[in-house]
Formats: sequence, C-alpha cells, structure tokens
Amino acid sequence: MLTILSNPDLALVERQIIMTYDDRNPSLYTHCRALLDLRKTLINSHVLSRQEEILPDIIAFNDALRNALKEMYDRAHRIWTEIKDKDSFGDNIELSAKCFLGYDYPELHPVQGDDRQDLWVAICDSGWNPLYEDGVTISTLTLPRDSGDSFDSLTGMDCPPPNWNEGLDQELTKDLHLISPFHQLFDHTKFAITDFIYVRKFETEINIEIDRQI
Repeated sequence: MLTILSNPDLALVERQIIMTYDDRNPSLYTHCRALLDLRKTLINSHVLSRQEEILPDIIAFNDALRNALKEMYDRAHRIWTEIKDKDSFGDNIELSAKCFLGYDYPELHPVQGDDRQDLWVAICDSGWNPLYEDGVTISTLTLPRDSGDSFDSLTGMDCPPPNWNEGLDQELTKDLHLISPFHQLFDHTKFAITDFIYVRKFETEINIEIDRQI
C-alpha cells in the first residue's frame, strides 16, 4: 500500500492541490475538484486491490465512527429534551447535529510530513469536497424532524442487509456491519479510503436555530 502513497505521480497531484487551494475562498477553484477525483482514483485503484492489508483499519475506523455518532446522537437528544422541557420557544426552534472527521491530519496515517496538514485542510473543505458539507452522515440529524428516528436509522443499520460495503470486496467485508456514513465517505465524497480509515478523532457540531417574528 505504501507504494502508491509514495508514488511520484500522486505526490505531484497532492502538491498541486496544496499550491492551488485557498482557504479564504475555495469556491473560486471549484474546477480543481477534479484534482481530488484524480487523487482518489490513483489511491483507491491501488489500495482496493489489497483490501486485506487495510481491513483492520476499516474495522477500527467504523467502530470509532459509530461511537462518535452515538455520542452525538445521545447529546443532541439530551439537549433537545432540555429545550422542550423549558417550552420557551414553542414550535419555532430546530436543532441540527453534524459529525466531521477530526480537524487535524490523522496521527495514525502511514504517510506523515510537514505538508500533510495543509493537504488535509484542502481535502476536507466543502468548497472542494461539497458532499462533505454536512459531515459524515448522508443526512443531518435534525430535531424535531427526526425525533422518531432511532440511532440505527441514522447509521443505516435499520435496513437489510446491515452492511454498507458497496465498492469493497463483498466476501472479505460481508460481516463487518459497515455503517452508512462509512459508505458516504467512501463512495460519495472525494476522500480516498486511506484519508479517513486512520481517523480516530471526530468533531461534532450542534446548532440551535430559533425562528422569531420581529
């Protein structure tokens, strides 16, 4: 696996990403999303042919992400219960909860270097990675809209079979119970699989909006 991660063609693409990215206004460079697509293709085409090598990290990431989402889910519902118990805002209040990969470049990633944090900032920016704008879940947890939805619903474990392993070796991953946010990151965003499977730290955002007539 390290062969592709140290490939000179990949290094050239990543250097171009870092040089082109401007965190002040990434939307000016939306045409450069193609660089992320190219990078993802270069990495995944090689790594996915050796899935057994990364299987332990896939499992560890899936477990860590599930735990982070459960903590977010429980916290969001606790806050919502406290808000509704006070009953100060009627029906004009909404809570949304989002979960993101950690803001720092993963410490466990086999490739480290002075430019890795700059690369991480670029590939995590929704200006370049638009389907990551609301985080790792396919849809944002929103209350009261989702009050009746279980944690299994949020993570896609309420639909058979409970294993979101599309695009992976079906036999190798058949018993992993991968959650839908794994599939979201792997299939829908512009992250390469080696970008996120080494992540063990996550950031959550809980926002409360009050609609008041003035």
